[in-house]
Amino acid sequence: MAIEIASIKVQVREFVWDYSQTKGIAPQADDQLLIQQSTMDSLGVFRLISFLEDTFPIVIEDTDILPENFETINAIEGFILRKMGDAAAEVAFSPTQASTQTALVS
Repeated sequence: MAIEIASIKVQVREFVWDYSQTKGIAPQADDQLLIQQSTMDSLGVFRLISFLEDTFPIVIEDTDILPENFETINAIEGFILRKMGDAAAEVAFSPTQASTQTALVS
């Protein structure tokens, strides 16, 4: 199953925004601290974990449930990518991006 990297962030953002709106909180920036700013609470994190396991090909272990993995939308995206492994990132990496990055490195 090929999952685009951009799609991961969009789906996570939509979940967080939907959850925060049920609490009367406006949508947050991708780098805003979700738990510390009360956008997500313990129930929200539990629902988020269930959502992530249902949506992406990952299993979240108890040892994965660390604040740094869930503190921002960006952190959640990075966590998902790490759990999925480098193969998922390579699938979503287009030849256009590769040639652009090669040109920048050269």
